[in-house]
Amino acid sequence: MSLLPLEEIPGPLPASTAGPAPVPFRLPSAARLATKVLTLLPLLLIGVWAAVDWRAMYDGTARLASADPWWLLAAFFFTCLGWGTAALVRQGAVPERLPTGLLIASQFAAGTANHALPASIGAHAVTLRFLQGQGIPLTRATASLALYSLVRPIAKTLVLLVFLISFPEILPFGRLAPKGWSLLLALGGVAATLGTAAVLLTFVRRLRRPALRCVRAALTDVRQLHTMPSRILALWGGAAAAPVLQATVIFSVGASLGLSLTWAQVVLAFLAASTAVGAVPAPGGIGPVDAATVFTMVAFGAPMDLATASVIGYRVLTVWVPLLPGALMLSALVHRKVL
Repeated sequence: MSLLPLEEIPGPLPASTAGPAPVPFRLPSAARLATKVLTLLPLLLIGVWAAVDWRAMYDGTARLASADPWWLLAAFFFTCLGWGTAALVRQGAVPERLPTGLLIASQFAAGTANHALPASIGAHAVTLRFLQGQGIPLTRATASLALYSLVRPIAKTLVLLVFLISFPEILPFGRLAPKGWSLLLALGGVAATLGTAAVLLTFVRRLRRPALRCVRAALTDVRQLHTMPSRILALWGGAAAAPVLQATVIFSVGASLGLSLTWAQVVLAFLAASTAVGAVPAPGGIGPVDAATVFTMVAFGAPMDLATASVIGYRVLTVWVPLLPGALMLSALVHRKVL
């Protein structure tokens, strides 16, 4: 029996009147912090790029100020078609049906990332995240990027051959075919690339296994895609139309400035230039492709200043004008966890 008087046991402690206990400070999670950084990163890249390449933006804008607005409107229309064409090719590279609106929005945002990183790494990264968000496994999403990257140069080369056959008087094929040291350098580059890939796949086991999985997934998807007529048309038709639309933008800008070259000459100049130096890993192809396009147009008889202004105007319309909206779209897609 207890000796403590039960009637003297104190009741429950009175509730504190000082308010709720303070919540300890916690650092934001890594995922939340990464999301905020990715949301602001595109805007930071725009500021850095504008500071580095301000002269091109200023010169192109000054030239466009005196151009024919109707031709510029046509150039902007073909620029918009280019984003739809990119989305069409991406859809053609996967068997699953992707949401049309989000797909076009992702490619519009991918254009901004593509101009910030070399060799289309930015656009591929955005598309990879988008495909994963749509439930496509990483292996198959990566395989679709590889298929996209393979089909585009093949389709561009086929379009170039079609133009050379259709307009032999503009640029004979013999002037484009590499000779002498150029041919040796081209063959050496191809051999070095294939040899490096073979050595890495042979001796690096950690690289070999995912590469083989990616190849198996790619072959499976390629067989399935080429049994679907809609995917064949989207993949190959879109890849063939993309460079023609880009060249048409240059032609429209040139026409607004009074350039005397025909549409076929401008398209052939762009196809030849982008095929020759398109493999140089510059962001969005800016630089090498621009210079090669200008010199090819001059070889066709265009004045140097008009050819340069046409290419600068093309870059203003396809890079600078959609850059800020594309960055905002990219930030919005990241914030909404679409990417």
